[in-house]
Amino acid sequence: MTHTTPRLQHTQLAPKAFQHMLDLTATVKSGALGARLVDLVWLRCSQINGCGFCMDMHWQDLVRAEVQPRHINAVAGWREAPFFSERERAAFHWAELVTSIPQRDPDDEAFAQLSKHFSEVEIAELGFAIATINAWNLMNVSFRKPIPASV
Repeated sequence: MTHTTPRLQHTQLAPKAFQHMLDLTATVKSGALGARLVDLVWLRCSQINGCGFCMDMHWQDLVRAEVQPRHINAVAGWREAPFFSERERAAFHWAELVTSIPQRDPDDEAFAQLSKHFSEVEIAELGFAIATINAWNLMNVSFRKPIPASV
């Protein structure tokens, strides 16, 4: 058995929960942060969590949004890439800290840095964005949701 063989069809077996996750995803993506930033954060979290299905999906969303390929390709190395804004960098840093709980604690210094670039409403929405993609990643990786063979 390979890692691309699905364990079960979780979206079909729990359709109400799946629909609520889709609704939450749509709500987050249409919120104050903007779809581009949300997709960038979702791509970064998916890279950390090793969710190929979500990496592929958010890469496609960013391509459709006409984000420069170099920017998309550099998300994993955002600290070295010159073309991310301070706001995007703050979001990436916070996403990495939150995604790595309990190994790391998002400390007060990191939160203060985040607060320089985002309002409290935006920080709350960023929290939901990070939590949402981490939930998708955990579900997709644990149930081995495969990357579609074609786009």
